[in-house]
This record gives sequence, C-alpha cells and structure tokens, in this order.
Amino acid sequence: MPGLEGVPCDPPVARQKPVTRSSVVKYCWFISVNPIHTWPYNISVNEKTIESTFRELIKAIGEDPEREGLARTPERIAELYRHIFSGVGRDPMEVFRFYTVENYDEMVVVKDIDFFSVCEHHFLPFFGKAHIAYIPDEGRITGAMNLIDVLEVFSHRPTIQERLTTDVADFLYKNLKPMGVLVVTEARHLCLEMTGKEKPGTKIVASAMRGYLRKAASRAEALRLIGRLSLE
Repeated sequence: MPGLEGVPCDPPVARQKPVTRSSVVKYCWFISVNPIHTWPYNISVNEKTIESTFRELIKAIGEDPEREGLARTPERIAELYRHIFSGVGRDPMEVFRFYTVENYDEMVVVKDIDFFSVCEHHFLPFFGKAHIAYIPDEGRITGAMNLIDVLEVFSHRPTIQERLTTDVADFLYKNLKPMGVLVVTEARHLCLEMTGKEKPGTKIVASAMRGYLRKAASRAEALRLIGRLSLE
C-alpha cells in the first residue's frame, strides 16, 4: 500500500487475538492516509467475552450457533464492535485542531454529514445527517474534517440522539470558543422501524444551540444556510 514509508506503525498490544501481518499492514495504511487518527478501533473490547456471550444469545433465541451461517457470527460481531464502538473512552481532543486567521468572524456551516450510532436503549442503529454551524471568535476556525472527526468520536459509542447532539455542541463551544454554535441532527432509528411500532421512514430531529446562535436572527441565518433538512 502507498505512503507507508517512515510511518510509525506500532499496532495496539491489548488485542485479544494475535496481531497478524495483515492487521499491521491495514493499520499502517490507515494512519498513513489519516495522520491525525490513532488506532481506529476500540482496543479495550474483550472479543472473547463478546463471542461467548453472543453465542449464548443465539442459543437463547432458539437458533443453532454451530450451523454454517452462524458459526462465525460471534467472531464477526466482536470485530464489528471494535469499530462501531471505537469512540468509547476516547477523548475527542485527540482528533480536534483549530487555527487562527485574521479578521474572520462570519458564520461557517458544514452540512449533510452522514453519521451512524447505536441507541443505548435497544442497541440498534440510528443514522442520518448532521449539520454544524458556528460563528468564529478572534479568528479561531477549524477544518471540516475536524468537525466530522469530533462527530464520529461521539457517535461511535452507545448513546441517544439528543445526547449526541448536545455533546458535539458543548465540545465545540468549550474548545473552539466560538461566539455561537448550532448542531442539528436528523436520524432514522431502527428501534422505531423494526420493533412493534414499525414506523418506517420516521425521522427524529434534535438541535443544540449555544451562545449567539441562541438568538433568533443568528439562528434563522444558520438554519437558512443549512437549508431543507436533508434526510429522505
């Protein structure tokens, strides 16, 4: 894979399974193209416990965990959980950067950011789009990828949409120190669409406003720039 020369690629040591050459190569490639990232998995996940527990869960629903289609499912789930819960215990400051520019205090909007998370009530996914707006103070700005990375840290953990939205807003307001910040999320929840409610296509919209963006005029401008809520 390109771009590996000189990349410090020590893989995490807390894995439950032996670190293979393939996993090291994948890790080195990832950090070579994503230099501000660290290992993109939750290294505290106990794969053996997840595998044995999920095998028991398969039995509990009346299925055979040894049949062909399910035999490796617990292993797959354990590996999947390393990724989808990679934000557990992770500090968003690891991926956050800001910069200072002169004479810039106009509103910045990053919209239509795809995200997914897992509802902590049912452990089913919710997914959709996020929109982030902020008004810089004293020229402090951040890149679009930094905003996306912060969102991913908070979304890659069991949570609820309302908390996810306020977590991102609070983090940015505290660490970027803008005059104001607005975060809007719109999402579909599989706990609504797959359970007895069975309301396919229903979406939930949550918002969090801080500072100047609590004011009606500033909030209206941000929402105008965001435009129509985007989830179809």
